[in-house]
Amino acid sequence: MSSLYSAPIIVFDVNETLLDIDTLTPLFTRLFGDKNRLREWFAQLVLYSQTMTLSGLYTPFGELGVGALQMTADIHAVRLTEEDVQEFKQRMSEMPAHTDAIPALTKLRDAGFRLVTLTNSAPSPSPTPLEKAGLNRFFEQNFSVASVNQFKPAAATYEMVASELLVETSELCLVACHQWDVIGAQAAGCQGAFITRPYNARLSATNVPKPDFIASDLITLAKEIINHKSP
Repeated sequence: MSSLYSAPIIVFDVNETLLDIDTLTPLFTRLFGDKNRLREWFAQLVLYSQTMTLSGLYTPFGELGVGALQMTADIHAVRLTEEDVQEFKQRMSEMPAHTDAIPALTKLRDAGFRLVTLTNSAPSPSPTPLEKAGLNRFFEQNFSVASVNQFKPAAATYEMVASELLVETSELCLVACHQWDVIGAQAAGCQGAFITRPYNARLSATNVPKPDFIASDLITLAKEIINHKSP
């Protein structure tokens, strides 16, 4: 495993890594009669956010989320009402923290790590999703890809965080439960920590970098990071 700097900065992805998107399941079950449509929708959202960046285009993540919901409904011949869309937006803004988030963040903060977030979501007025989930108090800054109009895993997103913090990307460690995010961070010069939450697994193939840290939950990851901290 890699050693981290004596004053490292841990950069957390937000959606699904810290906040539990499975709380959207009741809505998708009601709309589609199949809870697995949540994962289909999320995969489409990730696909098209990355497509927009590769195409040199940008639309806020929330708008793409609504568009992907409507697209999923069209594919399955489901009619969405305005009330359905409003419920979707409301649930998206109120996702709770995963149960391992506060204990892990507490351990890292108490061990002297600097903590920030980097999300594909656009900035939102207070109370933000992180504030509602009780997590905002752990982070010195919260970054959004909206600052560069590109979505992760574009290098510009991680480089923006480093620039704003006046450090090199090598001084950042990105934590995410999506390996595509970790791969992007590593390609930009950051260290990468991969959380293997349900519905996410490591990709092993030629030239795919191995994450510097791999754990099944944030508490285990926090312990590993602390144990490998440079003196």
